[in-house]
Amino acid sequence: MTSESAKVYFGSVKQGNRGKFASFAAKVDEVVKKLDLSTIEKKDKVAIKMHLGYEDGYQTLPVFFVRRIVEAVKKTGAFPFITDNPTSVYNAVNRGYTSETCGCPLIPFDGVKDKYLYKTQIDFRGVDTLEMGGVLHDSDVLIDLVHAKGHNTCGYGGAIKNLAIGGFSAQSRWQKYHNIWDAIPYWDSKKCTPGHAKKLVESCPDRCIKYKEVEHELKLEFDMCNQCMKCIEADKGVGSLQLKQESFSLFQEMMAIGTSKVLERFPPNKRFFINFLIDITAYCDCWGIGQPAVVNDIGVLGSKDIVAIEKATLDLIAKEGLIESMIPLYFRPNLDPKTNLHPFARIHGPMKDPYIVVDYAQKLGLGTKNYELIEVLSPVSTLTMKAPTHVSEIEPTFF
Repeated sequence: MTSESAKVYFGSVKQGNRGKFASFAAKVDEVVKKLDLSTIEKKDKVAIKMHLGYEDGYQTLPVFFVRRIVEAVKKTGAFPFITDNPTSVYNAVNRGYTSETCGCPLIPFDGVKDKYLYKTQIDFRGVDTLEMGGVLHDSDVLIDLVHAKGHNTCGYGGAIKNLAIGGFSAQSRWQKYHNIWDAIPYWDSKKCTPGHAKKLVESCPDRCIKYKEVEHELKLEFDMCNQCMKCIEADKGVGSLQLKQESFSLFQEMMAIGTSKVLERFPPNKRFFINFLIDITAYCDCWGIGQPAVVNDIGVLGSKDIVAIEKATLDLIAKEGLIESMIPLYFRPNLDPKTNLHPFARIHGPMKDPYIVVDYAQKLGLGTKNYELIEVLSPVSTLTMKAPTHVSEIEPTFF
Protein backbone atom coordinates (compact mmCIF):
# COMPACT_ATOMS: atom_id res chain seq x y z
CA MET A 1 0.00 0.00 0.00
CA THR A 2 1.34 3.43 -0.93
CA SER A 3 1.78 5.96 1.83
CA GLU A 4 0.72 8.77 -0.47
CA SER A 5 -2.90 9.88 -0.36
CA ALA A 6 -5.21 10.89 -3.17
CA LYS A 7 -7.41 13.96 -3.10
CA VAL A 8 -11.15 13.35 -2.95
CA TYR A 9 -13.34 16.44 -3.15
CA PHE A 10 -16.66 16.41 -1.31
CA GLY A 11 -19.76 18.56 -1.50
CA SER A 12 -22.36 17.84 1.17
CA VAL A 13 -26.11 18.03 0.70
CA LYS A 14 -26.20 19.71 4.11
CA GLN A 15 -26.56 23.47 3.95
CA GLY A 16 -25.23 26.36 5.99
CA ASN A 17 -26.62 29.18 3.87
CA ARG A 18 -29.78 29.69 1.84
CA GLY A 19 -27.88 31.52 -0.89
CA LYS A 20 -27.55 29.99 -4.33
CA PHE A 21 -23.77 30.21 -3.98
CA ALA A 22 -23.97 27.58 -1.21
CA SER A 23 -26.51 25.26 -2.84
CA PHE A 24 -25.83 21.64 -3.68
CA ALA A 25 -25.69 22.58 -7.37
CA ALA A 26 -22.95 25.09 -6.57
CA LYS A 27 -21.06 22.38 -4.70
CA VAL A 28 -21.30 20.06 -7.70
CA ASP A 29 -19.84 22.83 -9.86
CA GLU A 30 -17.05 23.39 -7.35
CA VAL A 31 -16.15 19.69 -7.18
CA VAL A 32 -15.93 19.58 -10.99
CA LYS A 33 -13.78 22.73 -10.92
CA LYS A 34 -11.43 21.13 -8.38
CA LEU A 35 -11.00 18.13 -10.66
CA ASP A 36 -9.32 20.48 -13.17
CA LEU A 37 -10.58 19.55 -16.61
CA SER A 38 -7.78 21.58 -18.24
CA THR A 39 -6.03 18.35 -19.25
CA ILE A 40 -8.89 17.71 -21.66
CA GLU A 41 -7.78 18.93 -25.08
CA LYS A 42 -9.76 20.70 -27.75
CA LYS A 43 -11.72 18.23 -29.91
CA ASP A 44 -11.10 15.34 -27.51
CA LYS A 45 -13.92 12.81 -27.57
CA VAL A 46 -15.09 12.61 -23.97
CA ALA A 47 -17.03 9.50 -22.91
CA ILE A 48 -19.28 10.25 -19.95
CA LYS A 49 -20.05 6.71 -18.78
CA MET A 50 -23.33 6.56 -16.89
CA HIS A 51 -25.93 4.01 -15.89
CA LEU A 52 -29.04 5.36 -17.63
CA GLY A 53 -31.47 3.07 -15.84
CA TYR A 54 -34.11 0.64 -16.97
CA GLU A 55 -37.89 0.28 -17.24
CA ASP A 56 -39.69 1.69 -14.16
CA GLY A 57 -36.56 2.87 -12.37
CA TYR A 58 -36.39 6.63 -11.86
CA GLN A 59 -33.64 7.14 -9.28
CA THR A 60 -30.75 7.52 -11.67
CA LEU A 61 -28.75 10.75 -11.69
CA PRO A 62 -30.92 13.83 -12.23
CA VAL A 63 -30.37 15.27 -15.69
CA PHE A 64 -30.02 18.66 -13.99
CA PHE A 65 -26.59 17.63 -12.71
CA VAL A 66 -25.62 15.69 -15.82
CA ARG A 67 -26.04 18.79 -17.97
CA ARG A 68 -23.88 20.90 -15.65
CA ILE A 69 -21.04 18.41 -16.04
CA VAL A 70 -21.53 18.27 -19.81
CA GLU A 71 -21.37 22.07 -20.03
CA ALA A 72 -18.16 22.11 -17.99
CA VAL A 73 -16.59 19.68 -20.47
CA LYS A 74 -17.76 21.74 -23.44
CA LYS A 75 -15.89 24.77 -22.13
CA THR A 76 -12.64 22.91 -22.83
CA GLY A 77 -13.49 22.74 -26.52
CA ALA A 78 -13.92 18.97 -26.35
CA PHE A 79 -16.85 16.90 -27.59
CA PRO A 80 -18.63 15.10 -24.73
CA PHE A 81 -21.16 12.33 -25.19
CA ILE A 82 -23.04 10.14 -22.72
CA THR A 83 -22.69 6.42 -23.17
CA ASP A 84 -24.19 3.19 -21.84
CA ASN A 85 -25.45 -0.09 -23.29
CA PRO A 86 -27.81 0.05 -26.32
CA THR A 87 -30.98 -0.81 -24.38
CA SER A 88 -30.38 1.87 -21.76
CA VAL A 89 -29.51 4.51 -24.36
CA TYR A 90 -32.60 3.72 -26.43
CA ASN A 91 -34.86 4.01 -23.38
CA ALA A 92 -33.02 6.89 -21.70
CA VAL A 93 -35.72 9.33 -22.76
CA ASN A 94 -38.04 7.67 -20.23
CA ARG A 95 -35.84 9.10 -17.48
CA GLY A 96 -35.45 12.48 -19.17
CA TYR A 97 -32.09 11.89 -20.84
CA THR A 98 -32.01 13.30 -24.37
CA SER A 99 -29.44 15.22 -26.38
CA GLU A 100 -31.50 18.36 -25.73
CA THR A 101 -31.75 17.95 -21.95
CA CYS A 102 -28.21 16.65 -21.44
CA GLY A 103 -26.57 19.01 -23.91
CA CYS A 104 -24.71 16.29 -25.82
CA PRO A 105 -25.40 13.10 -27.79
CA LEU A 106 -26.23 9.76 -26.18
CA ILE A 107 -24.31 6.98 -27.92
CA PRO A 108 -24.38 3.21 -27.21
CA PHE A 109 -20.89 2.18 -26.13
CA ASP A 110 -20.94 -0.96 -28.27
CA GLY A 111 -23.08 0.05 -31.24
CA VAL A 112 -26.79 -0.35 -31.79
CA LYS A 113 -26.60 -4.16 -31.85
CA ASP A 114 -24.00 -4.80 -29.13
CA LYS A 115 -21.51 -5.83 -31.81
CA TYR A 116 -18.93 -3.02 -31.95
CA LEU A 117 -16.53 -4.62 -29.51
CA TYR A 118 -12.85 -5.14 -28.77
CA LYS A 119 -11.73 -8.47 -27.37
CA THR A 120 -9.77 -7.83 -24.20
CA GLN A 121 -7.52 -10.48 -22.70
CA ILE A 122 -7.99 -11.11 -18.96
CA ASP A 123 -7.12 -14.81 -18.37
CA PHE A 124 -9.00 -15.11 -15.10
CA ARG A 125 -10.37 -18.38 -13.71
CA GLY A 126 -11.09 -19.88 -17.11
CA VAL A 127 -12.34 -16.64 -18.68
CA ASP A 128 -9.93 -15.74 -21.47
CA THR A 129 -11.47 -12.53 -22.77
CA LEU A 130 -14.08 -9.85 -22.21
CA GLU A 131 -15.59 -7.77 -24.99
CA MET A 132 -15.14 -4.04 -24.34
CA GLY A 133 -17.51 -1.52 -25.91
CA GLY A 134 -15.82 -0.07 -29.00
CA VAL A 135 -17.04 3.48 -28.51
CA LEU A 136 -15.70 3.52 -24.96
CA HIS A 137 -12.45 1.95 -26.15
CA ASP A 138 -11.94 4.61 -28.84
CA SER A 139 -12.59 7.68 -26.66
CA ASP A 140 -9.88 10.14 -25.61
CA VAL A 141 -11.21 11.00 -22.15
CA LEU A 142 -13.23 9.10 -19.56
CA ILE A 143 -15.63 10.65 -17.06
CA ASP A 144 -17.00 7.90 -14.83
CA LEU A 145 -20.26 9.48 -13.63
CA VAL A 146 -21.95 7.42 -10.96
CA HIS A 147 -25.08 7.05 -8.87
CA ALA A 148 -23.84 5.20 -5.78
CA LYS A 149 -26.15 2.43 -4.58
CA GLY A 150 -26.25 -1.09 -3.24
CA HIS A 151 -25.90 -4.15 -5.47
CA ASN A 152 -27.23 -7.64 -4.83
CA THR A 153 -24.27 -9.40 -6.46
CA CYS A 154 -21.33 -7.51 -4.97
CA GLY A 155 -22.83 -5.36 -2.23
CA TYR A 156 -22.18 -2.01 -3.90
CA GLY A 157 -22.42 -0.43 -7.33
CA GLY A 158 -20.17 2.55 -7.92
CA ALA A 159 -17.34 3.78 -10.13
CA ILE A 160 -15.68 0.38 -10.49
CA LYS A 161 -18.90 -1.46 -11.25
CA ASN A 162 -19.89 1.24 -13.79
CA LEU A 163 -16.84 0.33 -15.89
CA ALA A 164 -16.38 -3.34 -15.05
CA ILE A 165 -19.95 -4.41 -15.80
CA GLY A 166 -21.12 -1.32 -17.66
CA GLY A 167 -18.21 -1.15 -20.10
CA PHE A 168 -18.49 -4.59 -21.64
CA SER A 169 -20.90 -6.48 -23.88
CA ALA A 170 -24.09 -8.20 -22.76
CA GLN A 171 -22.42 -11.57 -23.31
CA SER A 172 -19.52 -10.52 -21.09
CA ARG A 173 -21.90 -9.34 -18.39
CA TRP A 174 -24.34 -12.20 -18.26
CA GLN A 175 -22.40 -15.23 -19.48
CA LYS A 176 -18.95 -14.47 -18.09
CA TYR A 177 -19.23 -12.22 -15.05
CA HIS A 178 -22.41 -13.82 -13.76
CA ASN A 179 -21.11 -17.36 -14.16
CA ILE A 180 -17.66 -16.84 -12.66
CA TRP A 181 -18.71 -18.62 -9.44
CA ASP A 182 -18.56 -21.95 -11.25
CA ALA A 183 -14.76 -21.57 -11.26
CA ILE A 184 -14.70 -22.85 -7.66
CA PRO A 185 -16.66 -26.09 -6.99
CA TYR A 186 -19.26 -25.66 -4.26
CA TRP A 187 -21.42 -28.80 -4.62
CA ASP A 188 -20.39 -32.45 -4.45
CA SER A 189 -22.82 -34.46 -6.57
CA LYS A 190 -21.48 -37.78 -5.26
CA LYS A 191 -22.44 -36.93 -1.69
CA CYS A 192 -25.88 -35.63 -2.64
CA THR A 193 -28.88 -37.80 -3.52
CA PRO A 194 -31.75 -36.37 -5.60
CA GLY A 195 -33.91 -36.36 -2.49
CA HIS A 196 -31.34 -34.41 -0.52
CA ALA A 197 -30.86 -31.97 -3.41
CA LYS A 198 -34.58 -31.21 -3.32
CA LYS A 199 -34.29 -30.62 0.41
CA LEU A 200 -31.55 -28.06 -0.26
CA VAL A 201 -33.74 -26.33 -2.85
CA GLU A 202 -36.60 -26.07 -0.36
CA SER A 203 -34.32 -24.72 2.37
CA CYS A 204 -33.54 -21.49 0.53
CA PRO A 205 -36.00 -18.67 1.33
CA ASP A 206 -34.83 -16.71 -1.72
CA ARG A 207 -35.05 -19.63 -4.17
CA CYS A 208 -31.36 -19.31 -5.02
CA ILE A 209 -30.84 -23.05 -5.43
CA LYS A 210 -31.92 -24.79 -8.65
CA TYR A 211 -31.79 -28.52 -9.25
CA LYS A 212 -32.16 -30.57 -12.44
CA GLU A 213 -32.98 -34.12 -11.42
CA VAL A 214 -32.45 -35.79 -14.80
CA GLU A 215 -28.95 -34.33 -15.12
CA HIS A 216 -28.39 -34.46 -11.34
CA GLU A 217 -27.10 -30.88 -11.43
CA LEU A 218 -27.45 -28.34 -8.64
CA LYS A 219 -26.74 -24.66 -9.19
CA LEU A 220 -26.51 -21.91 -6.61
CA GLU A 221 -27.44 -18.44 -7.86
CA PHE A 222 -24.89 -16.35 -5.98
CA ASP A 223 -26.45 -13.09 -7.22
CA MET A 224 -29.38 -13.28 -4.83
CA CYS A 225 -27.82 -15.30 -2.01
CA ASN A 226 -27.50 -13.35 1.25
CA GLN A 227 -25.68 -16.16 3.07
CA CYS A 228 -28.43 -16.88 5.57
CA MET A 229 -26.89 -20.36 5.80
CA LYS A 230 -30.22 -22.20 5.90
CA CYS A 231 -28.97 -24.43 3.08
CA ILE A 232 -25.85 -25.28 5.08
CA GLU A 233 -28.05 -26.16 8.05
CA ALA A 234 -30.13 -28.42 5.79
CA ASP A 235 -26.93 -30.02 4.51
CA LYS A 236 -25.65 -30.82 8.00
CA GLY A 237 -24.42 -34.38 8.24
CA VAL A 238 -24.09 -34.72 4.46
CA GLY A 239 -21.54 -32.03 3.59
CA SER A 240 -22.38 -31.75 -0.09
CA LEU A 241 -22.65 -27.94 -0.23
CA GLN A 242 -20.19 -25.19 0.65
CA LEU A 243 -20.50 -21.42 0.83
CA LYS A 244 -17.02 -19.92 0.73
CA GLN A 245 -15.88 -16.32 0.90
CA GLU A 246 -13.53 -16.98 -2.02
CA SER A 247 -16.52 -17.94 -4.19
CA PHE A 248 -18.32 -14.68 -3.48
CA SER A 249 -15.10 -12.70 -3.95
CA LEU A 250 -14.60 -13.96 -7.52
CA PHE A 251 -17.11 -11.49 -8.94
CA GLN A 252 -15.45 -8.53 -7.24
CA GLU A 253 -11.96 -9.63 -8.27
CA MET A 254 -13.13 -9.93 -11.87
CA MET A 255 -14.70 -6.47 -11.64
CA ALA A 256 -11.36 -5.00 -10.61
CA ILE A 257 -9.69 -6.72 -13.56
CA GLY A 258 -12.35 -5.52 -16.00
CA THR A 259 -12.04 -1.97 -14.71
CA SER A 260 -8.26 -2.10 -15.11
CA LYS A 261 -8.70 -2.97 -18.78
CA VAL A 262 -10.95 0.03 -19.35
CA LEU A 263 -8.62 2.40 -17.51
CA GLU A 264 -5.66 1.18 -19.58
CA ARG A 265 -7.25 2.97 -22.52
CA PHE A 266 -6.94 6.40 -20.89
CA PRO A 267 -3.93 8.38 -19.61
CA PRO A 268 -4.17 9.13 -15.86
CA ASN A 269 -4.70 12.84 -16.56
CA LYS A 270 -7.73 12.04 -18.72
CA ARG A 271 -9.66 9.98 -16.19
CA PHE A 272 -12.20 11.67 -13.94
CA PHE A 273 -14.47 10.06 -11.36
CA ILE A 274 -17.63 11.63 -9.93
CA ASN A 275 -19.89 9.78 -7.47
CA PHE A 276 -23.28 11.10 -6.41
CA LEU A 277 -24.35 9.78 -3.01
CA ILE A 278 -28.04 10.61 -3.33
CA ASP A 279 -31.11 8.37 -3.61
CA ILE A 280 -28.98 5.55 -2.24
CA THR A 281 -31.03 2.41 -2.88
CA ALA A 282 -30.38 -1.22 -1.92
CA TYR A 283 -30.49 -2.53 -5.48
CA CYS A 284 -28.78 -1.38 -8.67
CA ASP A 285 -30.53 0.86 -11.22
CA CYS A 286 -30.62 -2.11 -13.62
CA TRP A 287 -33.49 -3.60 -11.63
CA GLY A 288 -35.82 -1.12 -13.29
CA ILE A 289 -37.97 -0.53 -10.21
CA GLY A 290 -38.65 2.40 -7.94
CA GLN A 291 -36.98 1.81 -4.59
CA PRO A 292 -36.87 3.59 -1.25
CA ALA A 293 -33.58 5.20 -0.30
CA VAL A 294 -32.04 3.11 2.48
CA VAL A 295 -29.34 5.66 3.34
CA ASN A 296 -29.83 9.41 3.71
CA ASP A 297 -28.52 11.65 0.94
CA ILE A 298 -24.87 12.51 1.58
CA GLY A 299 -23.49 14.55 -1.30
CA VAL A 300 -21.12 14.40 -4.27
CA LEU A 301 -17.52 13.21 -4.52
CA GLY A 302 -14.92 13.84 -7.21
CA SER A 303 -11.43 12.44 -7.68
CA LYS A 304 -8.86 11.38 -10.24
CA ASP A 305 -8.27 8.17 -8.29
CA ILE A 306 -10.92 5.47 -8.67
CA VAL A 307 -9.81 3.51 -5.61
CA ALA A 308 -9.79 6.57 -3.36
CA ILE A 309 -13.24 7.75 -4.44
CA GLU A 310 -14.74 4.29 -3.95
CA LYS A 311 -13.19 3.96 -0.49
CA ALA A 312 -14.42 7.45 0.47
CA THR A 313 -17.91 6.67 -0.85
CA LEU A 314 -18.17 3.48 1.17
CA ASP A 315 -16.76 5.16 4.28
CA LEU A 316 -19.31 7.98 4.11
CA ILE A 317 -22.17 5.51 3.62
CA ALA A 318 -20.88 3.46 6.57
CA LYS A 319 -20.74 6.58 8.72
CA GLU A 320 -24.29 7.58 7.74
CA GLY A 321 -25.76 4.11 8.31
CA LEU A 322 -29.03 2.59 7.18
CA ILE A 323 -32.49 4.08 7.45
CA GLU A 324 -33.81 0.87 8.97
CA SER A 325 -37.47 1.82 8.59
CA MET A 326 -37.03 2.14 4.82
CA ILE A 327 -35.45 -1.25 4.15
CA PRO A 328 -37.90 -3.19 1.94
CA LEU A 329 -39.63 -6.12 3.60
CA TYR A 330 -38.26 -8.61 1.09
CA PHE A 331 -34.80 -8.22 2.64
CA ARG A 332 -33.68 -9.97 5.81
CA PRO A 333 -30.97 -7.57 6.97
CA ASN A 334 -28.58 -8.20 9.81
CA LEU A 335 -29.14 -5.18 12.03
CA ASP A 336 -27.29 -6.51 15.05
CA PRO A 337 -25.14 -3.57 16.25
CA LYS A 338 -22.58 -6.04 17.60
CA THR A 339 -21.70 -7.20 14.08
CA ASN A 340 -19.12 -5.08 12.29
CA LEU A 341 -20.69 -4.93 8.83
CA HIS A 342 -20.95 -2.25 6.19
CA PRO A 343 -24.58 -1.14 5.67
CA PHE A 344 -24.68 -2.84 2.26
CA ALA A 345 -23.28 -6.07 3.73
CA ARG A 346 -26.03 -5.95 6.36
CA ILE A 347 -28.53 -6.10 3.49
CA HIS A 348 -26.78 -8.36 0.98
CA GLY A 349 -24.78 -10.58 3.31
CA PRO A 350 -21.37 -10.54 5.02
CA MET A 351 -19.59 -12.27 2.12
CA LYS A 352 -20.61 -9.39 -0.16
CA ASP A 353 -18.46 -6.89 1.70
CA PRO A 354 -18.28 -3.90 -0.70
CA TYR A 355 -14.70 -3.12 0.29
CA ILE A 356 -13.45 -6.33 -1.36
CA VAL A 357 -13.37 -4.83 -4.85
CA VAL A 358 -11.56 -1.76 -3.51
CA ASP A 359 -8.84 -4.00 -2.08
CA TYR A 360 -8.46 -5.85 -5.37
CA ALA A 361 -8.35 -2.59 -7.33
CA GLN A 362 -5.54 -1.26 -5.15
CA LYS A 363 -3.58 -4.51 -5.58
CA LEU A 364 -3.86 -4.06 -9.35
CA GLY A 365 -2.37 -0.57 -9.05
CA LEU A 366 -5.53 1.31 -10.01
CA GLY A 367 -5.14 3.76 -7.13
CA THR A 368 -4.83 4.04 -3.38
CA LYS A 369 -7.20 3.55 -0.47
CA ASN A 370 -5.42 6.39 1.32
CA TYR A 371 -7.31 9.58 0.64
CA GLU A 372 -7.64 13.15 1.82
CA LEU A 373 -11.28 14.24 1.95
CA ILE A 374 -11.48 17.91 1.00
CA GLU A 375 -14.88 19.48 1.56
CA VAL A 376 -15.97 22.37 -0.65
CA LEU A 377 -18.43 25.06 0.47
CA SER A 378 -19.01 23.33 3.79
CA PRO A 379 -22.08 24.34 5.81
CA VAL A 380 -19.84 25.79 8.52
CA SER A 381 -17.78 27.88 6.09
CA THR A 382 -20.84 29.30 4.32
CA LEU A 383 -22.86 29.98 7.46
CA THR A 384 -21.25 33.38 8.06
CA MET A 385 -21.49 34.51 4.43
CA LYS A 386 -24.07 37.15 3.62
CA ALA A 387 -27.32 35.44 2.72
CA PRO A 388 -30.03 36.84 0.43
CA THR A 389 -33.20 38.14 2.04
CA HIS A 390 -35.27 35.89 -0.22
CA VAL A 391 -34.63 33.07 -2.67
CA SER A 392 -37.94 32.68 -4.46
CA GLU A 393 -38.71 34.09 -7.88
CA ILE A 394 -40.50 37.43 -7.49
CA GLU A 395 -41.09 38.24 -11.14
CA PRO A 396 -40.82 36.60 -14.57
CA THR A 397 -37.17 36.32 -15.53
CA PHE A 398 -37.61 35.75 -19.25
CA PHE A 399 -38.68 39.29 -20.20
